[in-house]
Amino acid sequence: MEKLRIIFMGTPEFAVGILDTIIKNNYEVVGVITAADKPAGRGQKLKYSAVKEYALANNLTLLQPISLKDEIFLSELKALNANLQIVVAFRMLPKVVWEMPSLGTFNLHASLLPNYRGAAPINWAIINGETKTGVTTFFIDDKIDTGAMILSSEIPINETENAGHLHDRLMELGSKTVIDTLEMIEKGNVSREIQKDTAEIKTAYKLNKENCKIDWTKSALEINNLIRGLSPYPAAWCFFGDKNEEWNVKIYEATISTEEHNYAIGSLICTKKEMKVAVKNGFIQILHLQFPGKKKMSTPELLNGLAFSVDAKAY
Repeated sequence: MEKLRIIFMGTPEFAVGILDTIIKNNYEVVGVITAADKPAGRGQKLKYSAVKEYALANNLTLLQPISLKDEIFLSELKALNANLQIVVAFRMLPKVVWEMPSLGTFNLHASLLPNYRGAAPINWAIINGETKTGVTTFFIDDKIDTGAMILSSEIPINETENAGHLHDRLMELGSKTVIDTLEMIEKGNVSREIQKDTAEIKTAYKLNKENCKIDWTKSALEINNLIRGLSPYPAAWCFFGDKNEEWNVKIYEATISTEEHNYAIGSLICTKKEMKVAVKNGFIQILHLQFPGKKKMSTPELLNGLAFSVDAKAY
């Protein structure tokens, strides 16, 4: 059995959960690679990645290259003398990096590959109304999320859960799957399954302002799936218009009411405590939302200080 010397590469909170599990299972992590610090917020102060915060708190050797092809970085990486690299939510690696360790470089991806390759697999699984998802470990090659698969684990998607809740469950599942993968590599009995490409493969496109905007002409189920799939971040959004005013509104939680009605699509119907939008097969009842310059709040909280006319619209 070969003793593993691991380099871990990752950036967000999802990666922290995996790294913490590796450490707590007494594997030797000889180095951590994460994104360079970036200015953020109104003061443009340098912000550390979640993985950097964890590495500093646990006295782990840390590298933050701007370029993964930089000769100084490559020398530092080689000097760590790792025989295995693990990548979780980081960035595409050049061949000179993923080929470096003798036991290879594997990635944990938050989908059941080959479906949902790409930047936002958790979000798109919910947006597209999937009833199950999971995680996959695979050896990295020269494309994005296409390498030979090692292990996959599956969980159901609950009808009401949002991307934040599913993220946490997949982080827990991913932690276990990474440990199972490490045990296989240690024992030298790793299986490899080549991914098969078909026309039906679904992609986890990068989220942007356009694909996060609510289209109120879609069905109630499609709209609610978009809201769930983008909550709590980056959040589905739309415009509210009333009395010659317009607001860019983020919607975090809603429910569906399927019924016939005579309202125009996008009509915003409000009482003192409830807000719903008319769609073609019923209503979307909005439960939590955020107006520009205000904090996220419940619908009753918003309606306590803001009244809408019968002509209000969502679009």
